[in-house]
Amino acid sequence: MTSVKKHLAVYGLLLLSAQFATRAKSEERTSRGPSVVELYTSQGCSSCPPADAVLGELASMPNTIALAFHVDYWNGLGWPDHYSLPTATERQRVYTRSLGLSSAFTPQAVVDGRASFVGSDKTRILSAMSESANSVPVMLQVTDGSLRAHLPERADHSSYTVYAAAYLPHALTPVGRGENSGRTLQEFNIVRQFRSMGTWKGQASDFSARLDSFPADAAYVAVLVQREPQGIIVGSAKIELPKQGAAAGG
Repeated sequence: MTSVKKHLAVYGLLLLSAQFATRAKSEERTSRGPSVVELYTSQGCSSCPPADAVLGELASMPNTIALAFHVDYWNGLGWPDHYSLPTATERQRVYTRSLGLSSAFTPQAVVDGRASFVGSDKTRILSAMSESANSVPVMLQVTDGSLRAHLPERADHSSYTVYAAAYLPHALTPVGRGENSGRTLQEFNIVRQFRSMGTWKGQASDFSARLDSFPADAAYVAVLVQREPQGIIVGSAKIELPKQGAAAGG
């Protein structure tokens, strides 16, 4: 074989290896579960509307679950947020401790349960999303009047909480008092109920919740698999709920 032919053969092998590597990385990215972005926000916070807008952009992205948790500690400061939940405030409080923060703040974005940013800092949020370790497939189904979630067997038998977040995709809210007085707020993926469906320890498991147990204004449910106590999120999925009064067949 001539020197030129040898070089061409080596070049061909290198090119083929690069193609396989690129394909493997692509397959790894597409098999990874959705990144989860939680925004802690309030209608009474004048710094929050830009973060709400960022969340709306993230919500439209593929392989992303973006959720707005409205906290209740702004309610006594001029405008009561009727989407606020004590469970949102408590969840943020736990993150403040687990992420080593000095205090809770709004707007705050938490990515995959492991990193905290100002909620309007889209660049840093996107960068953190690219490092997602979400690898546990979560299969969801609406059948026989229930939401059912299936998790496969895994070698890791640590304890994880399986959460259900029922949310309203979009709302417009005219604000009459407080820091946002006179503004009409555009809000996205507002969590209307957040609760545990049970604990997963690596065995193949099924979890369920009755559809009629979710709020009437919730159109979707996201299921999150989170290491206890409120650590990294390793699995997630979302599903549309049937409209009120519609049959949920198998």
